[in-house]
Amino acid sequence: MATTVLEPNAPAGPGRRAPWRSPADQPGYARPALLAVTALAAVLYTWGIGHSQYHTFYANAVRSMTESWKAFFYGSFDPGNSITLDKLPGFLWPQAISARLLGFHPWALTLPQVLEGVASLLVLHRVVRRWAGVPAALIACTAFALTPVAVGLFRTAVEDPAFTLCLLLAAEATQRAARDGRLRPLLLAGVWVGLGFQAKMLEAWAVLPALALVYLVSAPLTARRRLAHLALAALVTTAVSASWILAVGLTPARDRPYVDGTTDNSAFSMVVGYNFLNRFSSLGVSAASTGSVSATQGGGGKNGGGSRAPRTGRLAGAEARGAGAAGAGGAAPGGAVGRGAGGAGQDGWGKMFGTSLAPQTGWLYPFAAFAVVCGLLWRRGRPRTDLPRSGFLLWGTWLVTYFLVFSAGSVGGHTYYMGVIAVPLAALTGGGAALMWRACRAGGPRAWALPGAVAATTAWSAYLASRFPDFLPWLAPAVGLLGLGAVVLLLLARPGSAARTGRLAPAAAAVALAAVLIAPSAWAAQVFDPAYGSSGMGTVGPSGTGRSHGGVMAAAAARTGRAARGRATGRDGSRAPGRPGAPAGSAGPGRFGGFGGSRGFRGMGGIGVAGGLTAAQRKLLAYTTAHQGSAAYVFATSGWNSASPYILATGAHVLPLGGFSGRVPFPTPAGFRHLVDSGELRYVLLGGGRDTGGPSGGFGGSGSGSGSGSTTSAARIAGWVRSSCAPVPASDYGAADGTATGEVLYRCGPGR
Repeated sequence: MATTVLEPNAPAGPGRRAPWRSPADQPGYARPALLAVTALAAVLYTWGIGHSQYHTFYANAVRSMTESWKAFFYGSFDPGNSITLDKLPGFLWPQAISARLLGFHPWALTLPQVLEGVASLLVLHRVVRRWAGVPAALIACTAFALTPVAVGLFRTAVEDPAFTLCLLLAAEATQRAARDGRLRPLLLAGVWVGLGFQAKMLEAWAVLPALALVYLVSAPLTARRRLAHLALAALVTTAVSASWILAVGLTPARDRPYVDGTTDNSAFSMVVGYNFLNRFSSLGVSAASTGSVSATQGGGGKNGGGSRAPRTGRLAGAEARGAGAAGAGGAAPGGAVGRGAGGAGQDGWGKMFGTSLAPQTGWLYPFAAFAVVCGLLWRRGRPRTDLPRSGFLLWGTWLVTYFLVFSAGSVGGHTYYMGVIAVPLAALTGGGAALMWRACRAGGPRAWALPGAVAATTAWSAYLASRFPDFLPWLAPAVGLLGLGAVVLLLLARPGSAARTGRLAPAAAAVALAAVLIAPSAWAAQVFDPAYGSSGMGTVGPSGTGRSHGGVMAAAAARTGRAARGRATGRDGSRAPGRPGAPAGSAGPGRFGGFGGSRGFRGMGGIGVAGGLTAAQRKLLAYTTAHQGSAAYVFATSGWNSASPYILATGAHVLPLGGFSGRVPFPTPAGFRHLVDSGELRYVLLGGGRDTGGPSGGFGGSGSGSGSGSTTSAARIAGWVRSSCAPVPASDYGAADGTATGEVLYRCGPGR
């Protein structure tokens, strides 16, 4: 009988290794370098997270989503579940879960984006490593971590972090499916795209041409099977993408919130018309027939003026009893809609090369272009399943598709949209660097490609840096000198040159990498400078907002509720970095007010220190709560901005009028009067003259013409309240003067 003796020091298993040690099939530096890049990204994303700021409009919804699971599913703006966001709620679900677990704090809402950013970096590394090797993956991750818009994106509580992660996961699954010819990973890619749809709607589908093309071209299957697999994946993508829309559409309107951004209470209208077609109005695309709010922009379309708003929730009874007074919100000619308007400097076909967007995401444009051209040309004639060519096809198609989409559509101040551009730029930089480095070391005509790419990229970087003469004036000359040195070293390091190439090659590679990445690194490092930090729109460091960029920061401030902070701009009206004062064309504090962070809101909405209400607001809320009785709402307000401080601070059931744009026909005048007559609403808080403004005021449209506010349901309700309800004396709720934060409280009752 044989006896096996187990040595106590024997390893538990051949597969176990320390997490900092590289796998056996990778170089020894691979895992430590990846951990270092990941740590750098985590520091950039989390720096100052304790002083994070609420993204006002979205933060209200998160607060409401922590109050009830119904609000969680529908993405209700208010705890009373009267109206949704003007977007799908999927991107807020991680934030709401974080707030439920950790408490409702600005940093708790930012933390999920940090985790999504780190995960995106790791997925990018995995995809590029499989495609182009370890060095390429590390370069790609470094480039991605140092791209300014990525730094700003993953520290901002918006849609794009989750969206970017979902698309990267879809690319990873498609890569496996195309390599092995397997259906299951391809179906998983469809699931990831569908989840990306829940975060960013139809923008997620723009990646489908890249994914489908890679599988169709390179999967080792017959053409018939490839097409059949793609058809099945398309069905999965459509099913997952449309799941929330179908759930909302199949739920009776009385049992769910009203869908913001629409005149017909349809999630389909919100997704297709309000959030998609509106973005391409400059191309002559009209959303007039989709039932979205903007169908009435510029004097009205077929849904303008008297279109009837559908019934929803507590207002269903009012519509049944109404006298036909319900109306859709009309807008005066030129009225801006939601977030798509404004930001002239980020509109037009040349926006991607302008000083608003290029310094945030476009430093690597030339290098990526060299990579795509060389990758596709040099791999021609290879077998159809060639893995390196499929990678260049994937990232090149991804980049071109989104580049054209953003060039044609409206960005409107949302710099963080560019995160989905930063991904293929970084991947192509890594893969292209590895490809062109091998060609450089091999000699021949192709050896000129890498010096050419470095020269073009550093020249472009020096030009961009020179557009901000007040910001790091040494940067442009330094980039130029490094680029020149890198080109010289790369030429000397070619085989057959007079110099010894053994020692020059590593130096040439290091200097070239530094020359390409120093400029975006300088921008990304501004996250440590309180004068720049992050704008709430994903911008890190200076960004051009001069003459040709009027309204960019105004649009951003309108969405976030934050005053535009002064920062360096381009030569068109440049400012010294970090100096007080808003850039040309942006709104000052008097219009949009504060944007709350750890110290709360100052200005619009009036949230005070530590996110609490001001003394006057606390007194007003205490008074209306004490006299609420059986009413469903504490009070109604003239718009979402007026409701925001009360929802954020206490989760109070406040009814906002008009949706985000102020032109949503919810509630209708008939529905509002029914709430009053049935005792579900007793108090209304109206701003002194602000209830006919745009998104910050609650009615009409930003930039609309005179009298536009009177055409909206919300404005008609405000007029009825002033004529039919009694003002509550300020002394009744302890206000020092005749108003509370410049607003008037009205007491409404049945029969008034």
